[in-house]
Amino acid sequence: MEYKNFTTFNVKTDNGIAWVTIDFPPVNVQGQEMLADLNSLALRLERDREIKVVVFQSAHPEIWVCHYDTNLLRDMSKEAVSREEAKLLDLQSVLERISRLPQATIAKLEGFARGGGHEFALACDMRFAARGKYKFMQMEVGMGILPCGGGASRMARQAGLGRALEIILSARDFTADEAEAYGTINKALEPDEIGEYVENLARRIALFPAESINACKQTVYESIDKPIEEALKAEAYWLYQATSKTSAITRFTWADEQGAQFEIDNQRNWEQLVVNVQEVND
Repeated sequence: MEYKNFTTFNVKTDNGIAWVTIDFPPVNVQGQEMLADLNSLALRLERDREIKVVVFQSAHPEIWVCHYDTNLLRDMSKEAVSREEAKLLDLQSVLERISRLPQATIAKLEGFARGGGHEFALACDMRFAARGKYKFMQMEVGMGILPCGGGASRMARQAGLGRALEIILSARDFTADEAEAYGTINKALEPDEIGEYVENLARRIALFPAESINACKQTVYESIDKPIEEALKAEAYWLYQATSKTSAITRFTWADEQGAQFEIDNQRNWEQLVVNVQEVND
């Protein structure tokens, strides 16, 4: 199987492991290009029994994957929908497909992963983060919406209800050590240790039968109380309730017109940007 012609990342395969290095300047924003690439990658991985482990890493020294593209959010409807009418969003569908891959998936987090980027990490089977480099945040409440890429659904499963609500409603940055304590990552490691640790883990898993890896994954996921599809549909439903009642679309439009999502300084100081955006039309 060939893994070529991607726009937002490159893929190298070695001994049953696919190393996916995200490289989409300036800030690895999660938009149509990345979603299309991830969908194409998933299509190939679903058919490839030689690849047993997929590691997602970043070429950017400060960012793993950025938030969801505000250009897509600003075009959302302001009309609320019923639960029956709510459909999965593109981001939800793609990340759910990544979550259900037959391979073991690992997020190697050596930079910021906020908003949709953090939701991408939550869709992976395992997450390992570098101390002093990794930060995660779900800032959506400050924009007038909610985590809508599986963040609300997967966060509660990963960290528990109380911690999930603290993460989502505080809209603040959490460090690698906090993430480990809260259960959103498997382990926090020193920057000079994470590479070796993840590689050793990936190579160990890749020694085992592909079908056994898949069977273990599917059994664990099916053990969760509520089917993820129902939880994701609820996310979509409540997202439209939010956009119908807040200034979210206006805020996303302002952020997009300012080019705010592509500024590295905004990535470093996301909390201040959220404050600035909140002031739009408030």
